Amino acid sequence: MSIADVLIVGGGLAGLCCAKHLYDAGRSFLLLESSDRVGGRLRTDIVDGFQLDAGFAVLLTAYPEAQRLLDYERLRLGTFYPGAMVRFQGAFHHIADPLRHPIDAIAAFLSPVATTTDKLRLGIMRQRVCSGQIEELWHRPETAAGRALLDAGFSDAAIERFFKPFFGGVFFDRELNTSSRMLDFTFRMFATGDSALPAAGMGAIPVQIAASLPEASIKTGVRVASVSERCVTLADGRQLQAQRVVVATDWTAATRLLRGAFTLPESAATPTWRGTACVYFAAQTPPTDDAILMLDGDGTGPVNHVCVPSNVRREYAPAGSHLISCNIVGSEYEIAALESAAAHDTMLARVRGQMREWFGASADQWRHLKTLTIPRALPDQRPPHLSQSRRPIRLGETVFYAGDWLDNASINGAMESGRRVAERIIEG
Repeated sequence: MSIADVLIVGGGLAGLCCAKHLYDAGRSFLLLESSDRVGGRLRTDIVDGFQLDAGFAVLLTAYPEAQRLLDYERLRLGTFYPGAMVRFQGAFHHIADPLRHPIDAIAAFLSPVATTTDKLRLGIMRQRVCSGQIEELWHRPETAAGRALLDAGFSDAAIERFFKPFFGGVFFDRELNTSSRMLDFTFRMFATGDSALPAAGMGAIPVQIAASLPEASIKTGVRVASVSERCVTLADGRQLQAQRVVVATDWTAATRLLRGAFTLPESAATPTWRGTACVYFAAQTPPTDDAILMLDGDGTGPVNHVCVPSNVRREYAPAGSHLISCNIVGSEYEIAALESAAAHDTMLARVRGQMREWFGASADQWRHLKTLTIPRALPDQRPPHLSQSRRPIRLGETVFYAGDWLDNASINGAMESGRRVAERIIEG
């Protein structure tokens, strides 16, 4: 006996957006999430009154799927300054968006972070990636992002001091092996919208989507053992029936759930992962009063970038305190290694040393709140990962799968993947 038109396994953004589009089309669904809340990798924990996002994440307001589904006003977004402060050779250098902050951009024109020619090429790049339809970006010639920047004429200095820490912090890939298509798409999103944080943390995004759905149609704390045609078997042995089943998990979970019943196509080859560790501190006085990203232009690490989320939205920290986020990027295995107590203590000492070098003795007064390690934060997106964009989403007669690993690893990619599956089911 079917209990819903569609069973959705996984309550991350892909599963939630699939559910939302099905619901709006009048289709019944039951969404099953194994953890205690929806959101997947997009979640916010409260520690001592501070809002700690699970890894560095921002909402780019130009994301088409976010504009389609989210109520930005209700999220009460705070925005980052469109630019960055680059730490290089013992000083911070201001980099500003010349279209939104032309005076600041002029003041930074002689910055040693990049040459004058680099800054002109940045404008050319902006014009190139912002022209045409967004969909066209996924069909342009593809190479590694770092190679594409060199081919565009950017100097080694600009790539090392700005592009690697900035986009390396977005892709968790400081070497910029990520697809140039992903670089173009993300650059366009930064150029045409804001980088923002919701007042209640990034976890407010999935919470808002879930709140628009029937409460009884979302079940958390439910572990699924396997998926087959029209059937989901739970860990306790119960079987649930539906006309369609959507597996909206990451690749690792999907292969476990589908093992024995299906074989994933070659286009969904085993992904490697990029990871991040987010070291959170509490401070009475922030290292800057600006809502801006501070980048490691020297490349000495371990911290790739620093920000003060409570400067973006005051709700991130209790009154009289500020939240400081220090972010480390690396491979899945490099980040996983930090989970041992000894490695964590060594890393924390290095982080404190780097912050003392950047901000002086005041950094010694920062109180360590928590370190969040996410070894599998994003699928590795190097070519030809995105050369097969819009991969097949139907696995069997009645089974579909969704997730950012199928399209592109971003909030937009996860949301779009869920929508595409829902539309396919609705079309029949």
